[in-house]
Amino acid sequence: MYDRQENNIQDEQAVMPHADRTLERKTYYVSVQAGSVLEDPAVAAFELEIRANEEELDQLEELFDDLATEDEAEVVHFHKHPFGSADTDHLSDGVDSILVEIYKLLYDLGTPETRVHIAKMGLFDVSEGYLS
Repeated sequence: MYDRQENNIQDEQAVMPHADRTLERKTYYVSVQAGSVLEDPAVAAFELEIRANEEELDQLEELFDDLATEDEAEVVHFHKHPFGSADTDHLSDGVDSILVEIYKLLYDLGTPETRVHIAKMGLFDVSEGYLS
């Protein structure tokens, strides 16, 4: 009986490290301007430092992809309509809302310095958390 319990514990431990890794937070360096997330701060310029797990990192990268898609839509629109149109505000609103979502996530994941920096930007009320 004892050996069976010990084997079950070993089996659980073999599975758990992988599950724990996805929840384990690491430090990342973020450039919103470049839409990049780096593990090494010496590789490129960055604006903000965060602590995130794999799931949170995926969420941030998805938001950066959404932002790039909106930016591309703006470029195509302005190329076709160089003097603007009524749709211009709609396009800008899309980019703005994605940027706010990015900064909300960065605020929640940010170091104290990152949080202060984002709070000073005044994009949203920082008195409430944004992670679910």
